[in-house]
Amino acid sequence: MLSRLICYIKGYLRIQIAGYSTERFLNACRHRGIYLWGLQAVSGAYEMNISISGFRKLKPIIRKTGTKVTILKKSGLPFYLFRYRKRKLFFAGAFFFVFLIFWMSHYIWNIDITGNKSRTDETLLEFLEEKSVRNGMAKSDVNCQRIVKDIRKEYDDIIWVSASIRGTRLIIQVKENEDSPAVSADPKEAAEPGGAVQPVDIVADRSCTIVSAIVRNGLLQTKIGAKVKKGDVLVSGQVPVNNDAGEVTGYQYHVSDADIIGKTKIKYKDSCSNTYIEKENFDVCKKQYSLSLGNIRFSFGGIKNDYEHFTMYGEQGQLKFFDNFYIPVFWWSREAIPYTPHKKQHEKEEIQQILTERFVRYCEDLEKKGVEIIENDVKIYTGQDESEAKGSLTVRMPIGKEKSSKLLEVPEQKEDEGKETGDEVDGNDGDDH
Repeated sequence: MLSRLICYIKGYLRIQIAGYSTERFLNACRHRGIYLWGLQAVSGAYEMNISISGFRKLKPIIRKTGTKVTILKKSGLPFYLFRYRKRKLFFAGAFFFVFLIFWMSHYIWNIDITGNKSRTDETLLEFLEEKSVRNGMAKSDVNCQRIVKDIRKEYDDIIWVSASIRGTRLIIQVKENEDSPAVSADPKEAAEPGGAVQPVDIVADRSCTIVSAIVRNGLLQTKIGAKVKKGDVLVSGQVPVNNDAGEVTGYQYHVSDADIIGKTKIKYKDSCSNTYIEKENFDVCKKQYSLSLGNIRFSFGGIKNDYEHFTMYGEQGQLKFFDNFYIPVFWWSREAIPYTPHKKQHEKEEIQQILTERFVRYCEDLEKKGVEIIENDVKIYTGQDESEAKGSLTVRMPIGKEKSSKLLEVPEQKEDEGKETGDEVDGNDGDDH
């Protein structure tokens, strides 16, 4: 591919060699280092490609071998430029286009954000806009380290950020901490005791019966078979420290870590209308195309129509060269297809199939989250206007969520008063005289 591009830029000729000493001609070219390619035998002669510089070296070889050289075709950029040398506006436009591409390569025209789940791209882009990071800014003004620090400072649940520039793209990759503990609104709960680790409890996120508990960090506050309510502390992040008398003298602070399984019931409800709308499309389609360069926008066609019902389809994109070279040219396409709605009735079997398929997908999603279904008590009820699938599922599932621990006070210890029961001390340790 690269060699073909170089040959096109330098230019080359397709020539035909005829005569009694064509083999001698080929040997002479090889001896003088003249590169030939695309060699073919055609009706007693040879056709081949040769560079412009190599063609200029053929005169002594042709005279010595007595062969005849005919130019069949001229290809490459030099011949193309020579052919259109009088079209000054064309070359001026081409030069301006190359200059424009070169100029736009010094700016950011696309901001790509990946890894965000709890926050949309629009939310992060608005935050970056407040920090003067936007499309159209010069790449020299982009401070990737500052972008990383600003995002980490603004969003506590984002634990890792990477910002880099590739071509005309600013690529921002983030990683969220999905297991981050809830931030307490109480200042006493948020305070870190003496610079120690902030204790974090695991509390029940739903009422259930504890089936199993494996604690890796923290102190278990319940037992197997116990019934707990939503909000109850299951594992405490404050482990008491006792003295020889069994009295609490302090606490060790931990971020609780445990796998707790509980048995509980999950309510399920889904509904489906007994009727549906069938669309009968017309053989009419209204289309509109738009193209924008910066703040300039051009539109072609239209989607206005007098139909009461129509379906709208749209598509948009940004012009780019290769994967990372975006330019500020955007395009849109929209089309409106009118239709006539017809109201139709679902068959009973169809309704049952629809609700059953939805329920099966719901159960599959639960299993992906580590939920084990023990008992299924979901039934389908058919009404006049709509049908329902409702009931409950008895499941075994992971229980607990992290929450900042409310700091416990250390009980005050009673000091030794220096006397035993029934003894009196008067300050003298001898007999009175």
